Amino acid sequence: MKLGIDLIDQNLDYFKGKRVGLITNPTGMSSDFLPTINILKEKVNLVALFAPEHGVRGNFQAGERFSSYVDEETGVIVHSLYNEDKRPSQAMMDSIDVLCIDIQEVGSRFYTYIYTMAYAMMACRDYGKEFVVFDRPNPINGFDVEGNILDLNFRSFIGYYPIPQRYGMTLAELANMFNVEDSINCKLKLILMKGWHRKMYFEETGLKWIIPSPNLPTVDSTVLFNGTCIFEGTNITEGRGTTLPFSLIGAPYIKPEECAQALNACQMPGVRFRPTYFTPTFSKHASKLCGGVEVQVMNRRTFKPVKTGWTMLEVIRNLYPNDFQILPPYRENRPCMLELNTGGDFISKQKLTLEEQYALLENDTKKFKEKRAKYLLY
Repeated sequence: MKLGIDLIDQNLDYFKGKRVGLITNPTGMSSDFLPTINILKEKVNLVALFAPEHGVRGNFQAGERFSSYVDEETGVIVHSLYNEDKRPSQAMMDSIDVLCIDIQEVGSRFYTYIYTMAYAMMACRDYGKEFVVFDRPNPINGFDVEGNILDLNFRSFIGYYPIPQRYGMTLAELANMFNVEDSINCKLKLILMKGWHRKMYFEETGLKWIIPSPNLPTVDSTVLFNGTCIFEGTNITEGRGTTLPFSLIGAPYIKPEECAQALNACQMPGVRFRPTYFTPTFSKHASKLCGGVEVQVMNRRTFKPVKTGWTMLEVIRNLYPNDFQILPPYRENRPCMLELNTGGDFISKQKLTLEEQYALLENDTKKFKEKRAKYLLY
């Protein structure tokens, strides 16, 4: 198969005479492992780089802010898009004619890169620039869709548009949908892949996995991210600070055997829970022994990550009612992290039963599938 950036030679006329900016990170590489930065530096007039969360070289941890700097390898200015504004300024945009993106997103509503893209598209509209997407595979396939549609009252940088947790689209398809459905209306060019099929998981593409961010080391962790990321909003660790982020779920108060037995009794498809102990080296419960479970995906085709994550939270909350906590908001008069992750307050305040949560998942998944159908490009 051919990635969007692999097809740059067929699209060089589009960049002729234009000053080019690029949003990228370490995943921005051709299928031959040539960095997109190097490719564009050689073939077009690359004048600026734009860094999302983690930086263009992946040298910043999750949530770590950084200012603009000069890329040591190329001498090109790197503008930070992971600052207070999270979007390009007029001064940044004045230096370019076209802004490109080549980055591996992970198929999840929580992932900030897709909103970095949306904000950049808005800047292109506002300042009369063009926006180009070099497309890449959705690593957890472009077929399966699951989740509730974000309630815009809970809009944030981990959920900005009314999409579900697992949307089953590529970056180019998302850009196309955002541009129309959410009225961005920028001048948009999509450089599509060749040879990619919607049901492919990343391993089936023949490409090599490059870690898209520090806490997504494997494709399995990326699949699980859609479900277990919601534990960020509780006093249960989602496994950051371990070698199995989003697979290891636990807290000092959890009894592994008891917890695993209760979760396995739910008989959720495609998954098993292994009792375990672990000690995170950083982040939540750093240097504290945690009891919990390792989430083992047995069958990706039947596994439902969002439904599994919601079920896990409900089971653990009922097992340890005196210890379990939903963490308060980071800022006053703002939704808490659990609400931002779930895209609503149905767990935190409404306290819907699991059956009601499942009904919400099914209804919203069906509704979004109908909306997305007209924006699928493969």
